[in-house]
Amino acid sequence: MTGLNQPAQTAQTEKARPEPGFAAAGNPVLPFPPVVIAVAGCSGSGKTTLAAELARNLSGIHFHFDNYYRDLSHLAPAERARQNFDDPELIESPLLIEHVAAMARGESIHSPCYDFATHSRRPGCTETVTPSAFLLVDGIFALHYADLRPIYHFRVYVDTPDEVCFERRLQRDVLQRGRTPQSVREQYEATVRPSSLKFVRPSAVHADLIVEGTDDLDWKVERVLNEMRIRGLLRLSA
Repeated sequence: MTGLNQPAQTAQTEKARPEPGFAAAGNPVLPFPPVVIAVAGCSGSGKTTLAAELARNLSGIHFHFDNYYRDLSHLAPAERARQNFDDPELIESPLLIEHVAAMARGESIHSPCYDFATHSRRPGCTETVTPSAFLLVDGIFALHYADLRPIYHFRVYVDTPDEVCFERRLQRDVLQRGRTPQSVREQYEATVRPSSLKFVRPSAVHADLIVEGTDDLDWKVERVLNEMRIRGLLRLSA
């Protein structure tokens, strides 16, 4: 898939995306609803780094999927650890879609708090997220869920070769999560790469812009912002 650089055609069955900055009757409601931007890509692609930098440049909100993993507290710890966290079924997608749609209307939401050490949600814990003029939705499945795609005003896919994704994930998991290189490699080959080939890489066809994950960050940011200028999506920040 590396090398694709043409905007994909949106499926005809998808609903028209709302015009940002205007109510249904055409009355301005600046700065809401926000411009909603999806940033997708495989684990280790650099999508989160790009989404965070775009949010910084746009003074927007960086919203990621991590807190929407399903609560596995009903399973024994060993069984929780055996789950495939690179399968979209492990995300509570109805709640995620409901919350992204609410923020796209300019509404605050209360997202769950997920504890990755126990693979469960923290009881009684929520995080209030209030959207700003720009909402950056970051996740490996950001373009996978059909009910999410019509909400976005602009869709970006970060296309990075498998070997680069693996090396980045290896470094992260060994240095930041205390895992062994062997365990990281086994998980990558058993679940991460197969899931990316099945669910993540095919979702690139829904992107408006595909950027190369190995390009410099500044260049990727400029490509996204330039395309947004062309489409009139930066007018709310003027």
